[in-house]
Amino acid sequence: MLDYAREAVAMVRQRSRADLDTDRMLQLACRQLIEIVGEAANRVSTEGQARYPDIAWRPAIAARNRIAHGYDSIDYDVVWRILTEELPGLIAALERALPGHTSS
Repeated sequence: MLDYAREAVAMVRQRSRADLDTDRMLQLACRQLIEIVGEAANRVSTEGQARYPDIAWRPAIAARNRIAHGYDSIDYDVVWRILTEELPGLIAALERALPGHTSS
């Protein structure tokens, strides 16, 4: 989950919101990474999620569901917000929960 969230954030580093509209491969890659992060969050047990309440489990899962089930009506403003605003916070929370997995 952490690795894929990092990869998604890195993918849009040095990119603009307009790039997401014009680069189909960037769109598909970012969508896939958000789905993987959400699916990984969904696979964490209820007990595991309760152990780390500062991790945004539900929003990650909801983002995955919106993309997976609404693939024909993706709002790229929402995708951009997830990539640039939500995932960095998720990464920080996961790094706190997983000592030894901080970025270098």
